[in-house]
Amino acid sequence: MHAFEALHVDGHAIDDELCDAGSVGPELAHLAQTYCLSARALVYRQPSSEWRLFIVLLPLASRLSLMTNPIFTQLVRAWGLNLRFIGVDRLGQVYDFRNLLSDRMLATLIEWLRSEDLRHHGAAQPPADVALDILFATLARDMMTVLDKRTDDWGRHLDSRHRLEPGAPASLFDRASRFPDFLRACHEALRNQTIDVDFYGRVLRSIDLREQTLEQRAADQIENCLDPVTIAKLERAGIGKHLGCYNWLRLAPRHAPMRAHILTRLPSFASFFAEALLPMETWQPMAGDIEQLYSEHPTEEELLIQEQQDRETPSRHPVRDAPGYDLGEMASGSLSMRNVEHMMRLRRAVDSGQDRAVIQALAARFSVSENTIRLLWHDKPAALGQPPTWHLAEILRQLDALERRDWPDSRPAWESLMAQAVPAAAA
Repeated sequence: MHAFEALHVDGHAIDDELCDAGSVGPELAHLAQTYCLSARALVYRQPSSEWRLFIVLLPLASRLSLMTNPIFTQLVRAWGLNLRFIGVDRLGQVYDFRNLLSDRMLATLIEWLRSEDLRHHGAAQPPADVALDILFATLARDMMTVLDKRTDDWGRHLDSRHRLEPGAPASLFDRASRFPDFLRACHEALRNQTIDVDFYGRVLRSIDLREQTLEQRAADQIENCLDPVTIAKLERAGIGKHLGCYNWLRLAPRHAPMRAHILTRLPSFASFFAEALLPMETWQPMAGDIEQLYSEHPTEEELLIQEQQDRETPSRHPVRDAPGYDLGEMASGSLSMRNVEHMMRLRRAVDSGQDRAVIQALAARFSVSENTIRLLWHDKPAALGQPPTWHLAEILRQLDALERRDWPDSRPAWESLMAQAVPAAAA
């Protein structure tokens, strides 16, 4: 039997009223009972010699009676889109295996949740540990077996975009997608005056308290398996517990000090570095391609010559085509493939410890002037936060079109600029 723990939300004083069909109506009472009793995460410690931790983060399966019916396979898949399957290997690297979730595994999860739901209502069911053992066997068969046969493919599943802090942007714990039916029923009951505003406010406060507690427990389970030295580097750099940046530092201990230094100087680029440079660690092109890319990297003498030419250029902003924005290309990842050469140059510049080379590589990648990157390097505006790569590119272009004296000088001004940098296609 494999050791496991099923995490549930804690009980609250409002539960008796919330689950009383005579007070709140049968639909809300049923969904509230499901909310209170359903497992929210499955935790497996030391599942094998290669893994320190597996944790499955479950959204609320409030329509199990439909989801267990084969006719509603699409409903199961839609629910599965909100699942998170996180693994921490023996080296302390963090993986997101959601892409490996199969229909068979989703069906097994639904069956386990169904047995748990019935068990809470008094039906005779196999013990929960047996159900979890069956679940683990499926996880092992569908994931670990695949990974063992494709050890060179593990890097494709390294987590590059999530944060470990509950409530933070891009947090691993996306609260809005975990219990939409329950919230919808609360809104509907308030609209129909089945419950009053005071009761509705108490329900929301109880949700916040419970979710914060559960999210922190799950985050602690993961953090206990991570490398404390790397976490400390991120904290000193002001990045926080960004799992993508953590993996980026963890994969190359020899270069970790230089990478942490760059994160300290450009904290707003944290998501970009993780999403763009982390795949470079596991990308395996032909040796000739790498040699060609590295041979094109400028030498110190060439950098000095280029810098002198830039100072002698009359125009501060180079003339270039208007930036394009294609959601389809972004979704397919083809845009990142266009920039492989820039990314290889940037990776080498970061790991070499040459600050000026990093600034030049970033300016080339985003098609902005080096002075724009240099100003962010020195000013480090906290209001800029850590935007995703596509938004960072648009923000940099907005800044590049302004003189330094016209840059935002307050948080509201920065927020206004960032709002203007969202293309209409993404609004």
